[in-house]
Amino acid sequence: MLIFMILSGLLVGSFLNVCIHRIPRGESVVFYSSYCPFCKHDLDAFDLVPVFSYLFNGGKCRHCKTFISPMYVLVELITSVIFVITFINLGCSTFLVKYLLFYSLLIIIFFIDLEHKIIPNKLVIFLLICGVFWQLFLPERSWWESIGGALLGGGFLLLIAVISGGGMGGGDIKLMFAAGLYLGTALTGLALFLSFLGGAGVGLILLTFGFKKRKDYIPFGPFLTLGIFITVLWGNCILEIYMRWAWLY
Repeated sequence: MLIFMILSGLLVGSFLNVCIHRIPRGESVVFYSSYCPFCKHDLDAFDLVPVFSYLFNGGKCRHCKTFISPMYVLVELITSVIFVITFINLGCSTFLVKYLLFYSLLIIIFFIDLEHKIIPNKLVIFLLICGVFWQLFLPERSWWESIGGALLGGGFLLLIAVISGGGMGGGDIKLMFAAGLYLGTALTGLALFLSFLGGAGVGLILLTFGFKKRKDYIPFGPFLTLGIFITVLWGNCILEIYMRWAWLY
């Protein structure tokens, strides 16, 4: 089963690459065959084997010999690792399917926001629809908890956007509203905390070493997705540890 999850993650990661490349460009992810982003030549099955094809071709298109970004391999490997981690934590269950789909959407959002600094509405809407579907047919918490998480996630970021005069993007607000349905109130609060903590840490490093200036824009979506990922898998443990330490003080 572990080998199956590794291979499934690589294959799904290959499809996620298609989504990451095409969705911001308004292209279909279903009705057109894969092609080289440079010469537009259709790719054969041999060119589409995850990781192997990239390494065998020396990181270049087999047709035009243009170097391909290693980001494609990175997405495939990250997806595979996340699939394995999720399987180890959740085991063979319906919840495994739920969160593999959830994380796949987050991976797409992560890399699109990282490159294009946008979070497409269609991804957030699909995430929201899936959240409502799972809440109807496989609920992990009450509707009040889910709605509370959505209002906390979206409402808190909306408040920041209003106070800062646009310091928070609309895509980030909608993403946390949709993710809050999955997390509930307490875990949404933790996801927000981890996201801001990670964003502040990375931002400080980028400023310190001169990679960014004070007024440069840094997409927050990637930090939100990382915070959500950590919270889903280990959030309850983190909150339990926090409560123990809080009780001591």
